[in-house]
Amino acid sequence: MNYSETTVPLRTPLFRSERRLRIALVGMPGSGKTTLFEAVSSTAPQRGELSGTHRVYRECTVQIGLDEASVVDLPSIHSLHHLEGDDLSALKYLLWGDERPPVSVHERSGPPAPFAPPDLIIQVVDATSLQSHLELTLELSQLGRPIVLALNRMDEAANKGLYINIKSLEQLLGMPVVPTVALMGQGLAQLFDAAVNAARDATCPLPQPPSRHIADSLQPLSAALNRPEIHAAFRVPHPLLLLQFAAADGFIEDELAQHFPALLPQLRALRATAGLKLPRPLAEELHADRHHCAASVVEAALRMGSPAQGYGVRDWRYWLDELFLHPQWGLIGSLAVFGAVLFVVFEISGWIDSMTTVRLAEAFAGWQPQGTAGVVGRAVTDGLIGLTGIVVPYMIPLVMLLVALEEAGLMQRIAFVVDRGFHQIGLHGGVAVPFLLGLGCNVPAISGAARVTGGRERVIASVLITFVPCSARSAIILALAGKYLGAAGVLGIFALTLIIIAVMGRLLSRRDRELGPGQVQEIPAYALPDWRKLLAETWERTSDILTIVTPLLVGGSVVLALLNHVGADSLINTLLNPVTVWWLGLPLALGVPLLFGVLRKELSLLMIYQALGTHDIGALLDSLQIVTLLLFLTFYIPCVSTFAVMLKTIGRRDALVSVALSVGVALLVSGMVRFGLGAARLLTG
Repeated sequence: MNYSETTVPLRTPLFRSERRLRIALVGMPGSGKTTLFEAVSSTAPQRGELSGTHRVYRECTVQIGLDEASVVDLPSIHSLHHLEGDDLSALKYLLWGDERPPVSVHERSGPPAPFAPPDLIIQVVDATSLQSHLELTLELSQLGRPIVLALNRMDEAANKGLYINIKSLEQLLGMPVVPTVALMGQGLAQLFDAAVNAARDATCPLPQPPSRHIADSLQPLSAALNRPEIHAAFRVPHPLLLLQFAAADGFIEDELAQHFPALLPQLRALRATAGLKLPRPLAEELHADRHHCAASVVEAALRMGSPAQGYGVRDWRYWLDELFLHPQWGLIGSLAVFGAVLFVVFEISGWIDSMTTVRLAEAFAGWQPQGTAGVVGRAVTDGLIGLTGIVVPYMIPLVMLLVALEEAGLMQRIAFVVDRGFHQIGLHGGVAVPFLLGLGCNVPAISGAARVTGGRERVIASVLITFVPCSARSAIILALAGKYLGAAGVLGIFALTLIIIAVMGRLLSRRDRELGPGQVQEIPAYALPDWRKLLAETWERTSDILTIVTPLLVGGSVVLALLNHVGADSLINTLLNPVTVWWLGLPLALGVPLLFGVLRKELSLLMIYQALGTHDIGALLDSLQIVTLLLFLTFYIPCVSTFAVMLKTIGRRDALVSVALSVGVALLVSGMVRFGLGAARLLTG
């Protein structure tokens, strides 16, 4: 096979670890700033209050390709002028971060925030109210930091007939502008890519100067303020300092009065003189000038806009996005995909299983060797049949389905919609489809989760997936609970499974609140899966698993067969008596089926029938014992194949911890339910 190499240029410096980028999210109320932050945040963002205030900020690390950024969601602000009290804290952070300038040394409160000032600002702008938001943009351009404009709610703007020319807006403002729909995840990957590039290029937008007649009148005041000692004391860009003082900003004037009392009368006189040359008071003229400048920019950008920029065209892609990305309808679209996966699991995979594994088992059913060599040969055959039962009906179809969903662009949309829900158990929405695949087989589910997670999040996802009832465990539940407990029993067991997964997720995530960085989920264009790529990707994801699963499955079958051959069943049952009889209240003969059902879960039911000597277990077990048995089988180690793939994806230590959790939860839940239902039975007598 010929391999081709592709060279991908690596832009440096990389923003990682101690050099990670620091991004401040800034916006007016209602801009969608918080929605954008939640779309990319980690599962446990840090919260705090800006120093000396009750204004809350949130901060988390976000992965952006090979780069990392600490993203800070600041309290909303309307303007940088005439801020007082708590509102002033956001401006102080943008200017100084945790580095207090000399003018604020006298303040009792500490630095505005416990982290460095931002390297870059992302201003989130409501595209439907562009003019008022651009007035804040013009003020932010005075800060001397790179700025990227997130032009949010572009879908709503298009619905109102507002078509904005992005390139024109970029040229007019001198900064990158990225259209987004934060509520649906659209444009977020492009936004943060633009932010990283802007920070790497270290290009700041040129401050938008006031109109010529205002600039001329401010020349004497500007010269008087342009003193080294003033700049050293404030550490504020000169254009911002000038306009703040010219607008009679209370904070700047108070600090000048405290630190430069001799100079303040002259500065006030120059400000008054500048106002005399204008048709209205200086502060009003500055505000009117910003308003006029913002209106001119909006008029130019809107006049040159067109619907061809990707928003407002209601084709099939638009309606699919409405189905899969809408906050409410998206859940319905996700449920439709989940239903399709369940159909594959219980119908298509079940049919393939009946045509392959079942027929192979029937073909070798008559082979009952008595010698040791024959027993080993039969065990190897059973192991290979078991491997076929995992790979052919479940692993290959489900992995192909997973790859097809990724190639079509549906999996990324489902992941975005369910992301907030999965945050509650310490995970991102990218694990939603692997969790669903676990209903068919935990092996490809854990492998799929490993591809979209890392670190502690990968461990948590893998551990929780082992509690998802695979098709084999679901078949046992449906076969026994459906026959002896009724529909209420079946639903009760599956509901308890969901509760256990949620509780385990919360407990595991609390071990390390900052489990991993947030993710900027790219929403790709819809596409038809390419069959060649589909088959190649399926083989790549399953080939390594086969090399790990095969020896464990075959070896386990040989060990079990040899134990049966030498008559060790009774000894094992006796050793398991404290668990089987005392704790679970089950017959002694079920010790071996419970222990060795880990080789293949679907064999557990057959081994139980053989141990009890009947297919009608209701004649030997009461309803309480059946509930206890089913709960233990549901939460006990899924199978040796699952353990094998966990060895590969999360390592030996965490795989063994997962096994210990499975055994512990199975014993705890089944035992507690047994004693609880038993006590209830006695009380109701």
